[in-house]
Amino acid sequence: MLDISLLGTGGMMPLPNRFLTSLLLRLNGSMILVDCGEGTQITAKLLGWGFKNIDVMCFTHYHADHISGLPGMLLSIGNSGRTEPITIIGPVGLKTVYAGLSVIAPELPFEVNCIELDENGSGTFSFGDLIISAIKLNHKIPCSAYSFTVKRTGKFDITKAEKLPIPRNFWSRLQKGETIEYEGNTYTPDMVLGETRKGLKVSYCTDTRPVDTIPDFIRDSDLFICEGMYGETEMLEKLKKKKHMIFQEAAELAKQGNVKEMWLTHFSPALTDPKLFEKNAKAIFENSKVGCDRMIKILSFEE
Repeated sequence: MLDISLLGTGGMMPLPNRFLTSLLLRLNGSMILVDCGEGTQITAKLLGWGFKNIDVMCFTHYHADHISGLPGMLLSIGNSGRTEPITIIGPVGLKTVYAGLSVIAPELPFEVNCIELDENGSGTFSFGDLIISAIKLNHKIPCSAYSFTVKRTGKFDITKAEKLPIPRNFWSRLQKGETIEYEGNTYTPDMVLGETRKGLKVSYCTDTRPVDTIPDFIRDSDLFICEGMYGETEMLEKLKKKKHMIFQEAAELAKQGNVKEMWLTHFSPALTDPKLFEKNAKAIFENSKVGCDRMIKILSFEE
């Protein structure tokens, strides 16, 4: 089971009724935060999932509305009693940006490990059952999209297990992915499991023009979260210069990527009621939804 919350949906600046765009995922008690603009710790507090179990943070880019809340968030995590290390992932320049921001949060009770994406804004990382991948986008500064894939192994095959000369009390360990050494032999999980089953996938894409690599990157996502600065076609030329998208462009990407559902986010402060333009996205991709702060979805494996 994967829990997802869109902590905020605003771009550029936080508003009284709209926090800046950020995403929080929760899997097996561990949490991953994506982007952390000013005020993110407040909307996270309102959500009520806590701070202590944020193990990984991913940053799309280093404009202030996506990262200026990092020092405060780290202090809140520290005040929660956390002592385990935290991993931060982001485009090239992360270590320099973190060094600057950490000046106002110099004493943390945990280690921070910064991992920079490669020069192409790409990378793949594994954290237990979760795989985090990134690709380069087209913004005014280096910016990357992320996908989060939860792996799922095959079903336990008792017929295969019974053929192994290994005690039954080792079966559950094999089923959980552990390799067993027993009486000079090595037993691996694939010896007792069937075909790998479909997992879960969430993709997150903000602050970019449409690029050809996005549809394949988000392919078959259970949930695609994408920026839509404006809903009006008339704003397209303006957003081409600012390297952002309108609702219809996001919906076209969702359609091309064959995703199940799309949430729109990162609205301009001037877009006071994004819901009015939801129909523009739905006309292209029916299962489009205008996001709202602390919107939640729970994804479960298919039977």
